Amino acid sequence: MKTGELMRIEHVALYVSDLEAAKDFFVTFLGASTGALYHNTKTDFRSYFICFDGGARLELMNKPELDNPVKSPNRTGYAHVAFNVGNKERVDELTEQLRNAGYEVLSGPRVTGDGYYESSIVAVEGNLIELTV
Repeated sequence: MKTGELMRIEHVALYVSDLEAAKDFFVTFLGASTGALYHNTKTDFRSYFICFDGGARLELMNKPELDNPVKSPNRTGYAHVAFNVGNKERVDELTEQLRNAGYEVLSGPRVTGDGYYESSIVAVEGNLIELTV
């Protein structure tokens, strides 16, 4: 790749125990669309590509015998995935909708020190998402 050429993240992948519930979360709460289920019958690997407005994609994956340790917010690895939902009112609405659906709101909605308006939610299987503008 030459200097100045466009580079973008193609997609981010997330292993989950309950593939259908994870897919439904992103479709229901974040307006994502989904491709067809991919299933490798040899390995029993399954995945969906979840697509968001603007072209971002998330691959949700499942396979037998996944290790599912407790996920502390203060751990190494990817910390969260942030979704720009357009405006402060939408952050407020989605945060309340997720709280009412039983998801834990870790923080917010609030203005952060670096100027974002956001809330942090413990979402799919203990993985964090941020709703932001």
